[in-house]
Amino acid sequence: AAMPGLLLGDEAPNFEAETTQGRIRFHDFLGDSWGILFSHPRDFTPVCTTELGQAAKLAAEFSKRNVKMIALSIDSVQDHLSWSKVWGTGRHEESLSSRAEQIHRAVGQTSSAQPLTLSPCAQVFIFGPDKKLKLSILYPATTGRNFDEILRVVDSLQLTAYKKVATPVDWKPGDSVMVVPTLPDEEAKKLFPKGVFTKDLPSGKKYLRYTPQP
Repeated sequence: AAMPGLLLGDEAPNFEAETTQGRIRFHDFLGDSWGILFSHPRDFTPVCTTELGQAAKLAAEFSKRNVKMIALSIDSVQDHLSWSKVWGTGRHEESLSSRAEQIHRAVGQTSSAQPLTLSPCAQVFIFGPDKKLKLSILYPATTGRNFDEILRVVDSLQLTAYKKVATPVDWKPGDSVMVVPTLPDEEAKKLFPKGVFTKDLPSGKKYLRYTPQP
């Protein structure tokens, strides 16, 4: 993985790197946006090629959600430019390259001479506008990432960041959401004028409170 030891709620390392769009500093690149960093084992791998094509196809969907995308691998910018011709779009928002020692420095890990992203896995990191890690998913290199799921979790993260709700199992945008348990019933009624309803449990407890998506 590109950022070992990074836990939910941790701040993103503010690394600098050469990209196909010039040199960037990660926090400046994110600005006030949400951000997704995709790590790739290396360029020209077939699974990652399909992923970058899909990311490019969905660029407008991510942009609509104020999300910037960046891809990280250990290969050179020249390799990235050649690779981008393979999947035919010319760019994947930003495609980021660092030599191994730059990546190690960015994440504060210098004990190994091996490039971190050579491990046979791919990771998704989603950062909020506060530069903190909101979600990460680790995939083996043989399993392509599910972009429907990535868009779904972005929608959930953004909704739950600004409203006192949580999204239940298999939630999709437009479905009912759950009222957070810490919110008293009276306050919930004021906050959610569309109504709050509970689902009965065998125990008779009423703590599963739902409301139409605000």
